[in-house]
Amino acid sequence: QGWASMQGCSSGSVNSSRTSTLDRNGFVTGIAKYIEEATVHASLNELLEEGLVHAVMLYTWRCCSRAIPQPKSNEQPNRVEIYEKTVEVLAPEVNKLLNFMYFQRKAIERFSAEVKRLCHAEKRKDFVSEAYLLTLGKFINMFAVLDELKNMKSSVKNDYSTYRRAAQFLKVMADSHTLQESQNLSMFLATQNKIRDTVKENLEKILGYEDLLSDVVNLAVHMFETKMYLTPNEKHMLVKVMGFGLFLMDNEICNINKLDQKKKLNLCKIDRIFKNLEVVPLFGDMQIAPFNYIKRSKHFEPSKWPLSSSTNISPQADLMVHLPRIRDDHVKYISELARYSNEVTTTYKETRTDVENKDTADLALRGLQLLSEWSSVVTELYSWKLLHPTDHHQNNECPQEAEEYERATRYNYTEEEKFALIEVIAMIKGLQVLMARMETVFTDAIRRNIYAELQDFVQLALRDPLRKAIKNKKDLIRSIIMSVRETCADWQRGVEPQADPALRGKKDPDQGFGIKVPRRNVGPSSTQLYMVRTMLESLIADKSGGKRTLRKDIDGQYLMQIDQFHKTSFYWSYLLKFGESLQECCDLSQLWYREFYLEMTMGRRIQFPIEMSMPWILTDHILRTKEPSMMEYVLYPLDLYNDSAHYALTVFRKQFLYDEVEAEVNLCFDQFVYKLSEQIFAHYKQLASSMLLDKRFRVECLAMGTYMLPYPRANRYETLLKQRHVQLLGRSIDLNKLITQRINADMQKSLDLAISKFEAGDITGVVELEGLLQVNRLCHKLLSKFLALDQYDAMYREANHNVLAPYGRITLHVFWELNYDFLPNYCYNAATNRFVKCRGIMFTQPVHRDKPPQMGHHYLWGSKHHNLAYTTIYGQYSGFVGPYHFRTMCHLLGYQGIAVVMEELLKIVKSLIQGNLLQFTKTLMEAMPKICKLPRYDYGSPGVLGYYHAQLNDIVQYPDAKTELFHNFRELGNTILFCLLMEQALSQEEVCDLLHAAPFQNILPRPYCKDGEKPENKQKRMEQKYGSLQIVPNIERLGTAKQSMIAREGDLLTRERLCCGLSIFEVVLSRLRGFLDDPIWVGPPPANGVINIDECTEFHRLWSALQFVYCIPVGDTEFTVEELFGEGLNWAGCTMIVLLGQQRRFEALDFCYHILRVQRVDCKDEIVKGINLKRMVDRVRRFQVLNSQIFATLNKYLKSSDTEAMSVEHVRCFPPPIHPSLAAHAHYYRPEHLHQVIQN
Repeated sequence: QGWASMQGCSSGSVNSSRTSTLDRNGFVTGIAKYIEEATVHASLNELLEEGLVHAVMLYTWRCCSRAIPQPKSNEQPNRVEIYEKTVEVLAPEVNKLLNFMYFQRKAIERFSAEVKRLCHAEKRKDFVSEAYLLTLGKFINMFAVLDELKNMKSSVKNDYSTYRRAAQFLKVMADSHTLQESQNLSMFLATQNKIRDTVKENLEKILGYEDLLSDVVNLAVHMFETKMYLTPNEKHMLVKVMGFGLFLMDNEICNINKLDQKKKLNLCKIDRIFKNLEVVPLFGDMQIAPFNYIKRSKHFEPSKWPLSSSTNISPQADLMVHLPRIRDDHVKYISELARYSNEVTTTYKETRTDVENKDTADLALRGLQLLSEWSSVVTELYSWKLLHPTDHHQNNECPQEAEEYERATRYNYTEEEKFALIEVIAMIKGLQVLMARMETVFTDAIRRNIYAELQDFVQLALRDPLRKAIKNKKDLIRSIIMSVRETCADWQRGVEPQADPALRGKKDPDQGFGIKVPRRNVGPSSTQLYMVRTMLESLIADKSGGKRTLRKDIDGQYLMQIDQFHKTSFYWSYLLKFGESLQECCDLSQLWYREFYLEMTMGRRIQFPIEMSMPWILTDHILRTKEPSMMEYVLYPLDLYNDSAHYALTVFRKQFLYDEVEAEVNLCFDQFVYKLSEQIFAHYKQLASSMLLDKRFRVECLAMGTYMLPYPRANRYETLLKQRHVQLLGRSIDLNKLITQRINADMQKSLDLAISKFEAGDITGVVELEGLLQVNRLCHKLLSKFLALDQYDAMYREANHNVLAPYGRITLHVFWELNYDFLPNYCYNAATNRFVKCRGIMFTQPVHRDKPPQMGHHYLWGSKHHNLAYTTIYGQYSGFVGPYHFRTMCHLLGYQGIAVVMEELLKIVKSLIQGNLLQFTKTLMEAMPKICKLPRYDYGSPGVLGYYHAQLNDIVQYPDAKTELFHNFRELGNTILFCLLMEQALSQEEVCDLLHAAPFQNILPRPYCKDGEKPENKQKRMEQKYGSLQIVPNIERLGTAKQSMIAREGDLLTRERLCCGLSIFEVVLSRLRGFLDDPIWVGPPPANGVINIDECTEFHRLWSALQFVYCIPVGDTEFTVEELFGEGLNWAGCTMIVLLGQQRRFEALDFCYHILRVQRVDCKDEIVKGINLKRMVDRVRRFQVLNSQIFATLNKYLKSSDTEAMSVEHVRCFPPPIHPSLAAHAHYYRPEHLHQVIQN
C-alpha cells in the first residue's frame, strides 16, 4: 500500500531522501563510492515518492464524466458551452494523466539504466549494498502497483474520452505535437499491462539482467524469512517483489526453472511463501495473488510449484489458527509492559543504566514487531476474503442478488471469524494506546541505547580490527573503518585521541589504554546510520562478483561482532521514529477503503451503505449478539475509522475521502449510541424485572417448564458507561453523556407508556401500573450508579403531567374510571371484600377507551418472557377490585389525589341524591299507602305477607324500581364503600409509616430485662446508641432555623397523624348528611308529637317497601339484586337511614323484619301470591344480618363524633301509659299542675 514507506526497510536504507540529499556531502571522510551511491539512492527514492503520488491519484480517481451533461444532438444550441465547460473541468485532471504517462516513461528508463549500469561486466565485480538492491525491488513493486491501478480504473479512460471528444470539437488540440501526445495517452490508458510489458521489454535488452534480479528476489526471500522488515506493508512488498521479479526474469532466453537448478534461485522456498501468503494487499482495497505472476510467465510448470498449485486453502484464510498464539503473546507482552511501566513510574527521576535502556529499547521493538505481525494477520485475512467472495450456495444468509462488495464483506465472515477479528483488532489498538502513552519513556531509552551501542562499537569494538588492518597494511579495510569512525564517532572531548596505539598498529600497554565513551540522549542521523551500515556491510559481504572479498582479511570474532551490529542496527531507523513506526504497524485503514469496488459498480453506487462497511459490520456484530466477553471491545472496531481518516489526510491527502469517512462515522456513531443505549436500558430493565419477580412464581414456572426466566446474564456494560473521552476523528466524545441522554428519554418514555397503558384499561390496571413504576424505579436506581440520570420523582411527575398541575394523569384516570365504570357497573360483595363487574344487565353505555399504545418489550418489563410472566401475574388482579387495588391507589394517588377524587365523588353523590333519588323518592312516596300497620301475630306469617304484598303492590309493580332506582342507589352505595375502603387502606399505610418512622423519632421498643435489671438503664443505653438516628435533635444542632422548623413540623405531623384519629370517612358521612336536606326524607312531624308508627311519611318506610321488593325471591332464570347491584344498594339505603336518624324505627317497624319475626313463631312455609314464604324469609334474614353489619360500621364512625359533640345527653320523660277512662282520676300529675291540684 505504498512503497515509499518501505524506505526504512532496507539494511541501511535512507529514511529520508531529503535528509540524505542535503547532508551526504558533509561526510567528506566517507569513501567516495558510498557517497555516490547515497546520491543515486536519494534520487531513486525521490522517484519512488513521486510514484506514490501518481498511485494515489489513480486509486482515488472518481469518475467525472458521468456528472457532466452530454449534448443530445449536434443541433443543441448550448453544446459549445457544454464542451467548453467540460474541457475547463477535465483539463487539470487530464494534465495529471499526462504527467503520469511521462513519469512512468522516466521511471522505466531510469530503472533500466540502473539495471544496465549494475549489469555491466566490470560493475558486477563491485559490492552492491542490500539497501540498493532493495530500492530496485521497490521499483519493481511500484511498476506492478501502477500497472494494476491503471488496468482497474476504467473511469480514467471514460473521463479522458469525454475530454478528448470535447477538445476535438473545440479544436483545442490543433498542433501536431498535442495531437500526438493525446493519441499516445489514449493508447497508454487503453492498453492493458502496458507498464509491465514495457519494463519487461526494456530489461530483456540488457545482458545478464536476470542475475541482478535474482539477487533482488533472493534478498526479498532472505528478508522475508529472517523478518528483516517491520510494517505489514514492507512484508507484503517483499512478496510482490518475488512474484513480479520472477515474472520479469522469465523470458525466451532465461528460464527461472533452470536458475533454480543452478541454485541461483530457490523456488521451493518461494513456493512455500506464496502458499502461506496466497493474497497480498496491492493498494487500498485492491489485492493480488503473487502466484498469478508466475502463472503468466513463459516457462510456468505447475510441478515446480506443488504447494501454490494445490487447491488446499491457504493458512492466511484461517484466523482461528493464529488466535491462540496471538492471545498468548498479548498476555505475556502486556504483563511485561505493565511490570516495566510500574518500575518506570516508581523510579522516574533516576538515571537508568545501559542495560536497562537496552531492555527498554528491546521491549519497544518487540512490541512493534508483535503489532506488525497481528496487523498483517488481519489485513491478509481481509485481502483473502476480498479475493474469495461468498455466494448464496456457500452461505444461506447471502441473498442471490447481493452485490459483489457485500458478498466480500457482509456475508463472507462466520460468527467465530468476526469475534476473532474483533479480538485481534482490540489487542492491536489496546496495545497501541499503552505503547503510545509510554512513548516519551521509550524514545528516551531508545536514543540513549542506540547512542551507547553505536559509540561503544565504533570507539571500542572497531579498535582491534583497525589495529590489525594497519599492522597488516590492509589499506582498504583501514580506510573503511576509519571512515566509519570519522562518520559517527563522538569522542569524549570532541577530538579523537591521537595517542591511541591502535592507530599505529601497536598493542595496548599492559595497564591498558582507557577510552571513556560518553553517554548522551541523542541518536544518529539517518545519513550517518546509512553510511555506517553500508560501509560495514561492504566489510562482511560474502558476494562480490567473484572477486576476493574483504571478509577474508578480517578475523572471525570481529566478523561476528560486525555482523551482529549490522543486524541489530537494522531496526534502529524504525526505533528512532518510534511514533511513526507505531502508527504504521497498527494501521488498519485498508479495512474501510473500497475505491476498487466502487469503480466496479460503474456509477450505480456513490458510496456503500454502512451494512457493508467492515468497521460497522464488526461493531454491529457485538451489539447484535450481545456477547458479554466482547462488549468491552465494542469501541475498538470504530477506531478503524481513525486509521482511515488519518490515511486519507496524510497519505492520500484527499479531502473528499476524509469527508466520506466522517459522514459514515457520524451515521455509525449515532446508530451505535442508539443501539447500545437501547440494549443497556433493556438489560437493566430485565435485571430489575427479574429482581422483583415473585420467587415462588419463578420456582413454579421452572418446575412446570412454562416460562424459562433466568436472570439476564451479566454483561460488561459498566466499562462502556465509564467512557468519557472516546477519541474519534480528533473529537473527544463523552459516551457516558450521550448514553445518559438517550436512557433519560427511554426512562421518560417508559413511564409515559406505563401510564398510557393504564389509561387504556379499567381501574383494575392500577396494580400493574404500580408494578411497572416499581420496575422503572429499580431500573433507574441500578443505572444511576453509572449515569447522571434525572431524578426519578421528577421524571415520574413529568410523565404523570403533575409538575405544575395539582393532580396528574393517574388521578384523572382513576376518577374517570370510578365515575364511568366502577360506580355504575361494579357490585360489592362483603364476603370476599371485592367489587366485581356486573355480568347481567348494563345500566350505562359501554365505556370507550383509547387503544393501548404499541410499545417494545423493553418499555414494559424488559423482554418477551418477562412480559408474559408479569401479564400472567397481574392477570389475576384484573377481574375484580379489592383491598390490594385500594392500597395501590393510596400509594399512587397520595393525600392530594385521594382528596381530589373524593371531593369529585361527593359532587356526583350530591347531584345523585338531590336529583334522581329525590325525584324517585317523591314519586314513590305518593305510591306508598298512607297507613301501613304491623299486623298482629294472629294473622300468621302467610297472612302478614299477603297483607304487605297487597299494601305495597304499587311499589312492587313500579317499573323502574329494579332498574333505574336500584342502579342509582348502587352508585351511591359504591361511592360510600369506595370512601370506606380507601380509608381502611390509608390507615394501614399510615401505621406502616409510623412503624418505619419510629426509630428516627426516638420511639424505641421496650427492652427485654432479666431479673434484677432496671429497664430505665437499658432504655437510656438504647437511646444513646440510636441517638445519631434522631432527625429533629440532629437538625436542630447542625441545620439552619428554617430546616429545624421543617423537621419539627414533619415530626409533629408523623406523630399526630393517627393519634388524633383523623378520619376521612367520618367527614364523607357528615357531608352526605348535609345533602339530605329536603323535607321529603323525614316527612312531616308525627301527629302524636313523638313517633310515626303506622304512617308512611319517612324515608325508612320507603326503604322498607323497597327492601320488601328485593327480598321477594326470583325465578331460576332471573337475576337477583345481589347479582345486578351488589351490596352497594344496601349500603346506600342503610347509610341514608342512619344519617337521617331513622335506624331504630327502621329496625322496629320494617315490613320484612315483621314477616321474619312472625314466621319464626309459626314456622309456616306456604306460597302466597306466587311467593315462596320460606325462601323469602331466608332472604330477609340474610339482608337483616347485612343491614346490622352496615349499621354497626357506620355507627362506629358516627358515634365518635356524636359523643364528642354532645357533652350533655337530652332525655325526654314520658308519663306512664294509662287508659283514657281513668285519665280524669289519675293520681299522677304533671309537676306544673301539681301545685294547682293541691290548692284545689
